[in-house]
Amino acid sequence: MTVTYGARPTLGVEEEYFLTAADSRALADGASRILPGATALLGERCSGELMECQVEAKTPPCSTMEQLHGHLTAMRGALVRAAGAQGLRIHASGTPVLGARGAATLRDDPRYLAARTTFRARTEGAVISATHVHVQVPGREEAVLVGNHLRPWLPVLVALSANSPFWAERDTRYASWRTMVAHALPVFGPPPYFTSADHFDRVAADLLEAGAVVDEGMLFWDVRPCSHLPTVEIRVMDSVADAEVVAVLAVLIRAVVVTALERVRLGDPGPRLPETSLSTAYWRAARDGLRGHGVDAHSARLLPVHELVKQLVRHARPVLAEYGELERVCGVLRRWCRQGGGATAQRAAFERRKDLRDVVDDLTDRTAGTAPGSGTRPSGTPRLTRSGHTSGEAGPGR
Repeated sequence: MTVTYGARPTLGVEEEYFLTAADSRALADGASRILPGATALLGERCSGELMECQVEAKTPPCSTMEQLHGHLTAMRGALVRAAGAQGLRIHASGTPVLGARGAATLRDDPRYLAARTTFRARTEGAVISATHVHVQVPGREEAVLVGNHLRPWLPVLVALSANSPFWAERDTRYASWRTMVAHALPVFGPPPYFTSADHFDRVAADLLEAGAVVDEGMLFWDVRPCSHLPTVEIRVMDSVADAEVVAVLAVLIRAVVVTALERVRLGDPGPRLPETSLSTAYWRAARDGLRGHGVDAHSARLLPVHELVKQLVRHARPVLAEYGELERVCGVLRRWCRQGGGATAQRAAFERRKDLRDVVDDLTDRTAGTAPGSGTRPSGTPRLTRSGHTSGEAGPGR
């Protein structure tokens, strides 16, 4: 029997970026300074983050991969220009490369100040950046149950997005150190298995009562129903420098969500996994990334990570094929796996001269789309130089 999945849900991406000084390449405060210029270009689609050394940008809801890729590239270009006007640069990475040895400056925001009161010194180490994908769902109940179906695949997404090998100016020998840092807080990592939206709400209320979160927006599980949008939000991935890879991973996630929605519609609440299998799969994915082996969370078997990626694509294949995205997804993922992903690229940049400044430069160029081999640029997207100026067609707000 052929399943028809109907109208494709919209999806959107939120990306967090680090700010660095143009001369030293070290992490630099400056979100409050660049946001006025960024807002002039992007409106409400840009904002500050937990730390003054970070900014966030969001795409609008998109239907196609090409549309999403175009918005990602354009919003990055806008932030490059806004940062450049203040003597700063931006890059996408799960952890900072240079200048994160001491406590970072928390933004002067009531929510973040409340988080510091709650989490105390743990906020000082929370200098991490992620990629969040929102996928439209019919309602909150579906968003919660979809999370059960996504849990086994979250470690594979960790491996695919792993882009944080450096921390405190040294190689951690992990591919995604951001994953390890994030799991030190009580509501990061895979969500619990929930039987319903009511079950989710009861657990959330208990966490609020215990003081483990400031508000529902700080339930930082890797999958959660969005509190203000009709979407399920997948938060498991490092911030990734290659915009085309981000677009591909986002539509892959959408295909997994649509597959899950069909199973939820048929009454399947999702597989219950041994917590040890899931936590081990996370750890192995964070350590090895796309180089080595991973744990199949369904079976607890150790497999080559590329086999786990193939399993994920096979799982999503019917939806990707129906939406006309299968060929592009497979092509980009083949290239990405062959290259070893973001963590391998960071290490390769360091190995050229044993200089971490080269890693920051490479990440900066990849984020702006100016590095050789950084993916196909969508048509009509401005090319940006390292200084933040455009060549060719004007970007947003021009």
